Amino acid sequence: MTRRLSLLGTLLLLSFTGKAWAQAQQQNPPRIIVPTYTVIVPVTVKDNRGQLVGDLQKNDFRVFSDNVEQKIRQFSSEPVPLSAVILIDNDLDQRPASQVQKSLTAISAGFGPPDEVAVVTYDEFPQTVADFSFNNDHLFTQLQRLDLESHNSQVIADPTTAGPMMNGHQPVDTARGVPQHGSQRYKNDNALDDAVFAASNMLKDRGRDRRKIIFLISDGTNGKNEHTFDQALHSLLANDVAVYSISVSHSLPIGKALIQRGASELEKYALNSGGDTFYASKQPELERLYSDVTEQARNQYTLTFSPENIPKGQDFHEIEVRVERPGLNVETRRGFYLSAVSAGH
Repeated sequence: MTRRLSLLGTLLLLSFTGKAWAQAQQQNPPRIIVPTYTVIVPVTVKDNRGQLVGDLQKNDFRVFSDNVEQKIRQFSSEPVPLSAVILIDNDLDQRPASQVQKSLTAISAGFGPPDEVAVVTYDEFPQTVADFSFNNDHLFTQLQRLDLESHNSQVIADPTTAGPMMNGHQPVDTARGVPQHGSQRYKNDNALDDAVFAASNMLKDRGRDRRKIIFLISDGTNGKNEHTFDQALHSLLANDVAVYSISVSHSLPIGKALIQRGASELEKYALNSGGDTFYASKQPELERLYSDVTEQARNQYTLTFSPENIPKGQDFHEIEVRVERPGLNVETRRGFYLSAVSAGH
């Protein structure tokens, strides 16, 4: 009798546990589990008009590492929650600073409940304004309270090197248009590389089942840094972080990614990390772009592979992704570091 009651109790417990597990599964849908020693490859595909292409399947893709084709282990075209650091240049020229200031609160509209977002400003040093939070109202409030600094980049005269004076004024040869002696532009000491490095480290320990991005708003100026561009890029690739840059120093058509990649570090960070670069200079353009950036980051294809037959004795390995459909442009990260993959970053 006792044994029968014990058996009945066990069955009831198992039944209750099964129901509780099923309810938990409904409330918390399963995530993509990425095992250690797997390279995550987010991929953006666009047509010749710059529009996202979202109807590709696993067999449309081929992945190569160091020119050796790799087997695609996992494939997903589902939207991915974001872990983002909004990184804002805090020493812009007055005009773009004013436009960015007016547009800031619109950034929050691009993020939803599954997303976690931090806010960092930088000039000579990066400064965390708000740590990671899933609370979009909190993000809106922090952006609303943020008061950006700016500078005047007009040519100014340095009186210590201005040359001889006449009746209290410096003579100017107007016929030949000779400029004042000692005239100089504002010296911008923004440490862009340090800021990107710091933001990447903030994202280092966020989950591998999330898309990790730096949402960078800047004019691209860069001064003295403790970290080099290569060190910052190493951190991005090792931590699976992509940079999406909004440049406020150019006036290209709204929403257009860079067609011809230049030497700007904004463009180089985006190109090498698998992100993108956009251009806007006025408040309405900026506000429209903010949601475009998060939409593109969230809706990338996700491919994974376990490195096979790659050269030994080196840490960095290149990545190339090809699509079988002609006429499409593919954007992805430049490569991966084997030591980071082995560590499960």
